[in-house]
Amino acid sequence: MRVRQGAGLVAATLALHLVLIQPNHPAAMTPGALLVFPLELPAIVLLLVALPPAGRSTAAVRAGLVAAIMVIAVAKLADYASFVAFDRGFNAVVDGHLIHAGWTLARATFGLPLAALGAALGIAAIALAGWVLWWATGRWARLAPPRALGRGAMAAVLPAAALAGLEVGAAMNRWQVPAPIPGAAFTARVGVERAVQWSDTLADLAAFRRAARQDSLGQADDLLDRIGATDILVTFVESYGRSSIDNPIYARTHVPTLERIGARLGARGLAVRSGWMRAPTTGGQSWLSHATLASGLWIDNQGRYQAMLSSPRRTLYHIAGGAGFRTAAVMPAITMAWPEGRLYGFEAIHAADDLGYAGPAFNWVTMPDQYTLSALDRLERRGAPGRDRRPLFAQIALVSSHAPWVPVIDLVAWGAVDDGTVFRRWEGAGEAPEVVWRDRDRVRDQFRRAIDYSLRVVGSYAARHADAPPLLIVTGDHEPARFVSGMEESVVPVHVIGPRRLVDRFADWGWTRGMVPGDDAAVVPMDGFRDRFLRSFSSAVAP
Repeated sequence: MRVRQGAGLVAATLALHLVLIQPNHPAAMTPGALLVFPLELPAIVLLLVALPPAGRSTAAVRAGLVAAIMVIAVAKLADYASFVAFDRGFNAVVDGHLIHAGWTLARATFGLPLAALGAALGIAAIALAGWVLWWATGRWARLAPPRALGRGAMAAVLPAAALAGLEVGAAMNRWQVPAPIPGAAFTARVGVERAVQWSDTLADLAAFRRAARQDSLGQADDLLDRIGATDILVTFVESYGRSSIDNPIYARTHVPTLERIGARLGARGLAVRSGWMRAPTTGGQSWLSHATLASGLWIDNQGRYQAMLSSPRRTLYHIAGGAGFRTAAVMPAITMAWPEGRLYGFEAIHAADDLGYAGPAFNWVTMPDQYTLSALDRLERRGAPGRDRRPLFAQIALVSSHAPWVPVIDLVAWGAVDDGTVFRRWEGAGEAPEVVWRDRDRVRDQFRRAIDYSLRVVGSYAARHADAPPLLIVTGDHEPARFVSGMEESVVPVHVIGPRRLVDRFADWGWTRGMVPGDDAAVVPMDGFRDRFLRSFSSAVAP
């Protein structure tokens, strides 16, 4: 009986140990993590031993312990997934929408059955962990030691908890300790960090709302008068980051492509400058970059995004509309109602169903980039019947380079694009996403090819309109996930293509000539774009 009881206590202790040392970052998922001693463990065991073996109070304490540990365990699991996808931790105050976004991407990448199976297994694993913790705490709570031992355990709870708290404070740089502490109270630290994070996030949102109301430049008159009648096309290329130029895996393809595009555009009389912008997000949430560039505010989470939309802040498109431009958004990835689009200041919004595409979708990608730009010309740049031809100021999102990056198609003759049925030849082409995503090297190769396709589409479009060129501002929205990009931060290339009289105004930005940004080209924070652009193209505003 004693052997069986001892084995049960060992198993219960091991279960608690494994949950308490659970990492929240991929880099910490190593065999060495198993050797970390969780300082919360002695405090929990001592508390359970000190409690009466049965009774409502003991059950209530166990329920509280299990609930607290499981909440933090789920938070660590969310952190882990968020670090993989977005290179940052999960913030429950502003990131709840990512659960739905993750489900949508998993369903598109692996198919509904596999995505549903993965979700079910995840929920089952969480439920099983909760049951194991309840069983483990019960094994220790039923120990029933002699009264003296129970009193000793109760007396030791506070010093054990204090040691864990001391380690948490030291790890968070709240205080210094005279000697290293043998162990880590990682689960308690994550709990404290999340409480601090949520409090700081709420305070940050309040400060952000105040900043969004302070916008003297956006309220100025006579803005954008130096552009004239030229169309302005702000074009985002999905997942296009500095890795395309700096990571050798991609540079061997993308740099020659950019050089060929630059030579072709130069021969057609177009001016080109390129530089860098620092994006507010990594791996996804493209709308945060769109909003950052448009508003001139750093928007790196959903809370700030919602605060910006509900503020009186004037975006670049509000200002362009006031300056006499027709403003429009061409958004092929928008497949549901997008009421917040009107809050950007767009006069017209062309979502996926508005673009007239009759070809196949390619997994998550609703339509190829070449079709998107062809639809832009048909719907906006040529002018619909009966519409006055004001100059256009538009935002365009190109999504062919969105994960899962299969299949990758090729360019067709622009005259053959029509309603998109020409793209049916690639329907079902290539390997399925669930096959490609089993191998990181294959994922990277598909990403390389997808970005190259998008760049060639943009270059071909610019050359096609060289006789009456718009001002094309082509930028990435963010780097892909770090396991794809290999980059530590989210910096994206930006290319300015168009008439020399307009492109030369970007010389003061520190951006270099040509389609390949120089290493010494200036890195402009994306939230700085709006005001810099207004100063460069408005005679009433000092540079």
